Amino acid sequence: VMRGFVAGEVDILVATMIVESGLDVPNANTMVVHDAHRLGLAQLYQLRGRVGRSHRRAYCYLLVPDSIDREAEERLRVLEHHSDLGAGYRIALRDMEIRGAGNLLGAEQSGHAQAIGFDLYLRWLEETVRGLRGQEGAVAQPAPPEVVLDRPAHLPDDFVAGDDVKLDFYRRLARAGSSGDIQQLRDELRERFGPLPEAAEVLLHMARLRVLGARLGLQHLLVRGDEARLTFREGAAPRFAGLSAALDHVQLAVDVRRTVPLALRLTRLGGEAIVPSLVRALSAVAERQG
Repeated sequence: VMRGFVAGEVDILVATMIVESGLDVPNANTMVVHDAHRLGLAQLYQLRGRVGRSHRRAYCYLLVPDSIDREAEERLRVLEHHSDLGAGYRIALRDMEIRGAGNLLGAEQSGHAQAIGFDLYLRWLEETVRGLRGQEGAVAQPAPPEVVLDRPAHLPDDFVAGDDVKLDFYRRLARAGSSGDIQQLRDELRERFGPLPEAAEVLLHMARLRVLGARLGLQHLLVRGDEARLTFREGAAPRFAGLSAALDHVQLAVDVRRTVPLALRLTRLGGEAIVPSLVRALSAVAERQG
């Protein structure tokens, strides 16, 4: 039967989990997994990889009952939102977060590893070990600036229900390292929960300001009303000509309050709100500086 399926003589193959073990059938483009909630994340990832191994568009349908436990639902969510090439590593990390990773990092271990996420924990652990060994490359990442806004920035209860779900998004947002990572989280929020309320949009803008500010050497950013105050770290000021042009483009007037370290006061003259204007301006400066 298997030879006939590979040769294209049989259209449908009914099989057990044995098919997860490295089978390569280029003609197979559709898979239906019965009772997918009973399988582990690694098993589902391997099964999904058995289809779509040629130029044909592939589909993998996971059949589950109407009611499943929270852990099973979380596994399926992870698989749904990590479908790009190279997603295996991220899926493995999320699997560790869900199931635990033994006594060192698992549920029996006290401390903060589970709270911050395994990928961030492992990155910190690697940086610390390199520093203790005196290895090159143990350079600290730029510290994000302190960002203070005078408006709500959170995920409202009527938008995202459940503290665990919120904590997961807050944690992933805190460890986002680029504007692209934040955009992926925004897309996921919109896909799962619908249009974002203003407080959620402001939260994402705040995360972008932290990422961009770290790249530009920003130490402190305060927004009140239509004004913003920016303070840069000593010796880390951006090229002023590029910054001034970017601010003019988004209708923000600039007033130099201090030169060493550079401190600016920005005032909104028109156009969109000041927070998204700041994001656009700092993004433009970061792109120019590389």
